[in-house]
Amino acid sequence: MKPRTQPPSPRAIATLALVCLTNGCASPEPGALQVPAEGFKLPATGLPRYEPDHGPRVAVDEAHFNYHTIGHRYRPFGDLLRRDGYRVAPFREAFSRGALENTDLLVISNALSEEGQLEWSLPDDSAFTKEEIEALAEWVSEGGRLLLIADHMPLPGHAADLAEAFGVLFHDGFAFDPEGRGRITFSRADVVDRVGLLAEHPITSAPGVEIPFVTTFMGQAFRLRAGVDAAPLMILPEGSRMLLPSVSWEFSERTPHIPAEGLLQGVVLKHGQGRVAVFGEAAAFTAQVRTDEDGVIEPMGMSHPTAPHNARFVLNVVAWLVEGVASRPETKRGHPVP
Repeated sequence: MKPRTQPPSPRAIATLALVCLTNGCASPEPGALQVPAEGFKLPATGLPRYEPDHGPRVAVDEAHFNYHTIGHRYRPFGDLLRRDGYRVAPFREAFSRGALENTDLLVISNALSEEGQLEWSLPDDSAFTKEEIEALAEWVSEGGRLLLIADHMPLPGHAADLAEAFGVLFHDGFAFDPEGRGRITFSRADVVDRVGLLAEHPITSAPGVEIPFVTTFMGQAFRLRAGVDAAPLMILPEGSRMLLPSVSWEFSERTPHIPAEGLLQGVVLKHGQGRVAVFGEAAAFTAQVRTDEDGVIEPMGMSHPTAPHNARFVLNVVAWLVEGVASRPETKRGHPVP
Protein backbone atom coordinates (compact mmCIF):
# COMPACT_ATOMS: atom_id res chain seq x y z
CA MET A 1 0.00 0.00 0.00
CA LYS A 2 1.43 3.38 -0.99
CA PRO A 3 2.15 5.75 1.94
CA ARG A 4 -0.16 8.72 2.23
CA THR A 5 1.32 11.78 0.53
CA GLN A 6 -1.65 14.12 0.95
CA PRO A 7 -2.44 15.83 4.28
CA PRO A 8 -4.63 13.63 6.50
CA SER A 9 -8.29 14.40 6.68
CA PRO A 10 -9.69 16.36 9.66
CA ARG A 11 -11.20 13.13 10.94
CA ALA A 12 -7.84 11.38 10.68
CA ILE A 13 -6.10 14.18 12.57
CA ALA A 14 -8.58 14.00 15.43
CA THR A 15 -8.32 10.20 15.44
CA LEU A 16 -4.52 10.20 15.89
CA ALA A 17 -4.82 11.17 19.54
CA LEU A 18 -7.29 8.36 20.20
CA VAL A 19 -5.01 5.87 18.47
CA CYS A 20 -2.15 7.01 20.68
CA LEU A 21 -4.04 6.13 23.82
CA THR A 22 -4.02 2.48 22.75
CA ASN A 23 -0.36 2.49 21.73
CA GLY A 24 1.31 3.93 24.81
CA CYS A 25 2.62 7.49 24.95
CA ALA A 26 5.11 8.94 27.37
CA SER A 27 2.94 11.61 28.91
CA PRO A 28 0.70 12.19 31.92
CA GLU A 29 -2.46 12.38 29.83
CA PRO A 30 -5.65 12.81 31.89
CA GLY A 31 -6.91 9.63 33.46
CA ALA A 32 -3.71 7.61 32.99
CA LEU A 33 -0.89 6.70 35.36
CA GLN A 34 2.69 5.86 34.37
CA VAL A 35 4.99 4.12 36.81
CA PRO A 36 8.13 1.99 36.57
CA ALA A 37 7.48 -1.65 35.70
CA GLU A 38 7.79 -3.27 39.13
CA GLY A 39 9.32 -6.71 39.01
CA PHE A 40 10.58 -6.19 35.47
CA LYS A 41 13.42 -8.60 34.79
CA LEU A 42 16.21 -7.03 32.76
CA PRO A 43 16.73 -8.96 29.51
CA ALA A 44 19.94 -10.84 28.86
CA THR A 45 22.53 -8.59 27.19
CA GLY A 46 25.74 -10.58 27.53
CA LEU A 47 28.60 -10.14 29.96
CA PRO A 48 28.81 -6.81 31.81
CA ARG A 49 31.15 -4.29 30.23
CA TYR A 50 32.78 -3.37 33.56
CA GLU A 51 33.33 -4.92 36.93
CA PRO A 52 30.54 -3.87 39.32
CA ASP A 53 30.72 -0.18 40.21
CA HIS A 54 33.96 0.36 38.28
CA GLY A 55 32.62 1.83 35.05
CA PRO A 56 32.20 5.47 33.99
CA ARG A 57 30.18 7.80 36.23
CA VAL A 58 26.67 8.45 34.92
CA ALA A 59 24.68 11.34 36.39
CA VAL A 60 20.93 11.56 35.71
CA ASP A 61 19.51 15.07 35.89
CA GLU A 62 16.91 15.68 38.60
CA ALA A 63 17.44 19.43 38.98
CA HIS A 64 14.96 20.58 36.33
CA PHE A 65 11.55 19.22 37.35
CA ASN A 66 12.28 16.15 35.22
CA TYR A 67 9.37 13.88 34.38
CA HIS A 68 11.84 10.97 34.34
CA THR A 69 14.17 10.51 37.31
CA ILE A 70 16.50 7.72 38.32
CA GLY A 71 14.47 7.06 41.45
CA HIS A 72 11.17 6.62 39.64
CA ARG A 73 10.30 6.18 35.94
CA TYR A 74 13.96 5.86 34.91
CA ARG A 75 14.84 3.38 37.64
CA PRO A 76 14.99 0.47 35.14
CA PHE A 77 17.36 2.55 32.99
CA GLY A 78 19.62 2.96 36.02
CA ASP A 79 19.35 -0.73 36.89
CA LEU A 80 20.36 -1.68 33.36
CA LEU A 81 23.44 0.54 33.44
CA ARG A 82 24.45 -0.56 36.94
CA ARG A 83 24.29 -4.18 35.85
CA ASP A 84 26.79 -3.25 33.13
CA GLY A 85 29.14 -1.82 35.77
CA TYR A 86 28.38 1.90 35.40
CA ARG A 87 28.24 4.09 38.48
CA VAL A 88 24.82 5.78 38.33
CA ALA A 89 23.59 8.58 40.57
CA PRO A 90 21.11 11.48 40.48
CA PHE A 91 22.34 14.97 39.61
CA ARG A 92 20.58 17.72 41.57
CA GLU A 93 22.60 20.86 40.88
CA ALA A 94 22.46 23.62 38.32
CA PHE A 95 24.81 22.86 35.44
CA SER A 96 28.27 24.38 35.78
CA ARG A 97 31.75 23.21 34.92
CA GLY A 98 32.51 22.78 38.59
CA ALA A 99 29.36 20.78 39.31
CA LEU A 100 30.02 18.48 36.33
CA GLU A 101 33.68 17.92 37.18
CA ASN A 102 33.16 14.38 38.51
CA THR A 103 30.68 13.29 35.83
CA ASP A 104 31.59 11.22 32.76
CA LEU A 105 28.11 11.08 31.20
CA LEU A 106 25.19 13.41 31.95
CA VAL A 107 21.70 12.12 31.14
CA ILE A 108 18.81 14.59 30.81
CA SER A 109 15.36 13.13 30.24
CA ASN A 110 12.21 15.23 29.91
CA ALA A 111 13.25 18.36 31.76
CA LEU A 112 10.59 20.99 32.50
CA SER A 113 10.61 24.62 33.52
CA GLU A 114 9.10 25.49 36.88
CA GLU A 115 5.96 26.80 35.17
CA GLY A 116 5.91 23.90 32.73
CA GLN A 117 5.57 21.29 35.43
CA LEU A 118 2.17 22.75 36.30
CA GLU A 119 0.68 23.47 32.87
CA TRP A 120 1.48 21.59 29.68
CA SER A 121 0.72 24.29 27.13
CA LEU A 122 2.35 27.00 25.03
CA PRO A 123 4.41 29.01 25.54
CA ASP A 124 6.93 26.63 27.06
CA ASP A 125 9.96 28.33 28.58
CA SER A 126 13.43 26.80 28.66
CA ALA A 127 14.10 24.45 31.55
CA PHE A 128 17.72 25.66 31.53
CA THR A 129 19.24 29.07 32.03
CA LYS A 130 21.48 30.60 29.40
CA GLU A 131 24.42 30.18 31.78
CA GLU A 132 23.67 26.47 32.24
CA ILE A 133 23.48 25.89 28.49
CA GLU A 134 26.80 27.68 27.91
CA ALA A 135 28.47 25.76 30.73
CA LEU A 136 27.15 22.42 29.48
CA ALA A 137 28.19 23.08 25.88
CA GLU A 138 31.68 24.05 27.06
CA TRP A 139 31.90 20.96 29.28
CA VAL A 140 31.00 18.70 26.35
CA SER A 141 33.44 20.50 24.07
CA GLU A 142 36.20 19.74 26.55
CA GLY A 143 35.39 16.02 26.61
CA GLY A 144 32.09 15.62 28.45
CA ARG A 145 29.38 13.24 27.25
CA LEU A 146 25.66 14.08 27.05
CA LEU A 147 22.53 12.01 26.49
CA LEU A 148 19.61 14.41 25.92
CA ILE A 149 16.05 13.09 25.65
CA ALA A 150 12.94 15.21 25.11
CA ASP A 151 9.59 13.57 24.46
CA HIS A 152 6.47 15.00 22.82
CA MET A 153 5.00 18.46 23.37
CA PRO A 154 5.60 20.43 25.56
CA LEU A 155 8.88 18.73 26.48
CA PRO A 156 10.75 19.67 23.28
CA GLY A 157 9.98 23.31 23.95
CA HIS A 158 11.54 23.17 27.39
CA ALA A 159 14.76 21.62 26.00
CA ALA A 160 14.88 23.36 22.60
CA ASP A 161 17.49 25.97 23.54
CA LEU A 162 19.82 23.31 24.91
CA ALA A 163 19.40 21.06 21.85
CA GLU A 164 20.03 23.99 19.51
CA ALA A 165 23.40 24.59 21.19
CA PHE A 166 24.43 21.28 19.56
CA GLY A 167 22.75 21.92 16.21
CA VAL A 168 19.57 19.91 16.87
CA LEU A 169 16.25 21.66 16.14
CA PHE A 170 13.26 20.24 18.00
CA HIS A 171 9.67 20.27 16.74
CA ASP A 172 7.32 20.84 19.67
CA GLY A 173 4.67 18.29 18.78
CA PHE A 174 3.53 14.66 18.62
CA ALA A 175 5.00 12.25 16.05
CA PHE A 176 2.91 9.57 14.33
CA ASP A 177 3.80 6.94 11.75
CA PRO A 178 1.91 6.68 8.42
CA GLU A 179 -0.80 4.56 10.06
CA GLY A 180 -1.38 7.15 12.76
CA ARG A 181 0.34 5.06 15.43
CA GLY A 182 2.37 6.50 18.27
CA ARG A 183 4.32 3.28 18.73
CA ILE A 184 6.91 3.33 15.95
CA THR A 185 9.34 0.64 14.80
CA PHE A 186 12.73 1.56 13.34
CA SER A 187 14.30 -1.36 11.49
CA ARG A 188 17.78 -2.13 10.12
CA ALA A 189 16.42 -4.90 7.91
CA ASP A 190 15.39 -4.40 4.28
CA VAL A 191 12.99 -1.66 5.25
CA VAL A 192 9.40 -2.45 4.36
CA ASP A 193 6.79 0.11 3.48
CA ARG A 194 5.81 2.45 6.31
CA VAL A 195 8.52 1.36 8.78
CA GLY A 196 11.13 3.76 10.13
CA LEU A 197 14.80 3.35 9.31
CA LEU A 198 17.37 2.38 11.93
CA ALA A 199 20.53 3.60 10.21
CA GLU A 200 23.78 1.67 9.92
CA HIS A 201 26.17 2.86 12.63
CA PRO A 202 28.55 1.20 15.12
CA ILE A 203 25.74 1.57 17.69
CA THR A 204 23.38 -0.56 15.62
CA SER A 205 25.69 -2.90 13.75
CA ALA A 206 28.81 -3.65 15.81
CA PRO A 207 29.62 -7.39 15.59
CA GLY A 208 28.09 -9.30 18.46
CA VAL A 209 25.79 -6.48 19.58
CA GLU A 210 23.73 -5.84 16.43
CA ILE A 211 20.31 -4.23 16.78
CA PRO A 212 17.75 -5.41 14.18
CA PHE A 213 15.07 -2.94 15.28
CA VAL A 214 14.08 -0.50 18.02
CA THR A 215 10.59 0.51 19.15
CA THR A 216 9.62 3.95 20.40
CA PHE A 217 6.41 5.10 22.03
CA MET A 218 5.45 8.30 20.22
CA GLY A 219 7.55 11.30 21.23
CA GLN A 220 8.56 14.09 18.88
CA ALA A 221 10.73 14.34 15.78
CA PHE A 222 13.48 16.83 14.99
CA ARG A 223 15.92 17.98 12.32
CA LEU A 224 19.53 19.13 12.19
CA ARG A 225 20.75 22.64 11.58
CA ALA A 226 22.34 23.01 8.15
CA GLY A 227 26.01 22.08 8.18
CA VAL A 228 25.93 20.07 11.41
CA ASP A 229 28.11 16.96 11.19
CA ALA A 230 26.01 14.26 12.82
CA ALA A 231 24.95 10.64 12.32
CA PRO A 232 21.16 10.15 12.18
CA LEU A 233 20.10 6.88 13.82
CA MET A 234 16.29 6.81 13.69
CA ILE A 235 14.54 8.26 10.64
CA LEU A 236 10.78 8.55 10.23
CA PRO A 237 9.28 7.03 7.06
CA GLU A 238 7.30 8.57 4.24
CA GLY A 239 3.76 9.41 5.30
CA SER A 240 4.66 10.23 8.93
CA ARG A 241 3.05 13.29 10.51
CA MET A 242 3.56 15.60 13.45
CA LEU A 243 0.66 17.28 15.21
CA LEU A 244 1.46 20.64 16.83
CA PRO A 245 -1.20 21.44 19.44
CA SER A 246 -0.95 24.48 21.69
CA VAL A 247 -2.16 22.45 24.69
CA SER A 248 -0.86 18.94 25.29
CA TRP A 249 -3.46 16.28 24.45
CA GLU A 250 -5.95 18.75 23.00
CA PHE A 251 -6.49 17.85 19.34
CA SER A 252 -9.09 18.92 16.81
CA GLU A 253 -9.48 19.18 13.05
CA ARG A 254 -7.82 22.59 13.30
CA THR A 255 -4.68 21.31 15.04
CA PRO A 256 -1.66 22.33 12.94
CA HIS A 257 0.30 19.47 11.41
CA ILE A 258 3.42 19.02 9.28
CA PRO A 259 4.90 16.15 7.25
CA ALA A 260 7.50 14.24 9.29
CA GLU A 261 9.08 12.13 6.56
CA GLY A 262 12.84 12.19 7.06
CA LEU A 263 12.67 13.81 10.48
CA LEU A 264 14.65 12.13 13.25
CA GLN A 265 13.97 10.51 16.60
CA GLY A 266 17.62 9.71 17.27
CA VAL A 267 21.00 11.20 16.35
CA VAL A 268 24.58 11.11 17.63
CA LEU A 269 27.33 13.63 17.06
CA LYS A 270 30.73 14.79 18.24
CA HIS A 271 31.05 18.25 19.77
CA GLY A 272 34.64 19.33 20.20
CA GLN A 273 36.31 16.62 22.26
CA GLY A 274 32.99 15.31 23.58
CA ARG A 275 30.04 13.29 22.34
CA VAL A 276 26.28 13.88 22.31
CA ALA A 277 23.26 11.65 21.67
CA VAL A 278 19.81 13.18 21.27
CA PHE A 279 16.51 11.29 21.21
CA GLY A 280 12.91 12.39 20.79
CA GLU A 281 11.26 9.69 22.90
CA ALA A 282 11.92 8.70 26.51
CA ALA A 283 9.96 5.53 27.32
CA ALA A 284 12.12 3.45 24.96
CA PHE A 285 15.03 3.86 27.40
CA THR A 286 13.27 2.45 30.45
CA ALA A 287 10.52 0.00 31.44
CA GLN A 288 7.15 1.35 32.52
CA VAL A 289 3.52 0.37 32.75
CA ARG A 290 0.61 2.63 31.94
CA THR A 291 -2.74 2.22 33.66
CA ASP A 292 -5.71 3.98 32.08
CA GLU A 293 -8.85 5.21 33.82
CA ASP A 294 -10.52 1.84 33.18
CA GLY A 295 -7.74 -0.03 34.97
CA VAL A 296 -6.22 -1.47 31.79
CA ILE A 297 -2.47 -1.95 32.23
CA GLU A 298 -0.11 -1.75 29.27
CA PRO A 299 3.67 -2.12 29.30
CA MET A 300 5.86 0.56 27.71
CA GLY A 301 9.50 0.70 26.71
CA MET A 302 11.79 -2.23 27.44
CA SER A 303 8.90 -4.10 29.07
CA HIS A 304 6.77 -4.02 25.89
CA PRO A 305 6.77 -7.22 23.75
CA THR A 306 7.53 -5.18 20.59
CA ALA A 307 10.77 -3.83 22.12
CA PRO A 308 12.99 -6.89 22.76
CA HIS A 309 16.13 -5.11 21.53
CA ASN A 310 15.68 -1.76 23.27
CA ALA A 311 17.83 -2.71 26.28
CA ARG A 312 20.75 -3.71 24.06
CA PHE A 313 20.27 -0.48 22.08
CA VAL A 314 20.42 1.61 25.27
CA LEU A 315 23.67 -0.05 26.31
CA ASN A 316 25.16 0.44 22.84
CA VAL A 317 24.27 4.13 22.87
CA VAL A 318 25.87 4.61 26.29
CA ALA A 319 28.95 2.62 25.28
CA TRP A 320 29.43 4.82 22.20
CA LEU A 321 29.02 7.96 24.29
CA VAL A 322 31.64 6.98 26.88
CA GLU A 323 34.12 5.47 24.43
CA GLY A 324 37.55 6.77 25.37
CA VAL A 325 36.56 7.79 28.90
CA ALA A 326 39.41 6.91 31.23
CA SER A 327 38.79 3.87 33.42
CA ARG A 328 40.96 1.23 35.04
CA PRO A 329 41.87 -1.17 32.20
CA GLU A 330 41.71 -4.25 34.42
CA THR A 331 38.02 -3.66 35.10
CA LYS A 332 36.93 -3.87 31.45
CA ARG A 333 35.42 -7.09 30.24
CA GLY A 334 32.48 -8.42 28.27
CA HIS A 335 31.02 -7.34 24.94
CA PRO A 336 32.87 -5.07 22.50
CA VAL A 337 32.52 -1.31 22.39
CA PRO A 338 30.27 -0.31 19.45
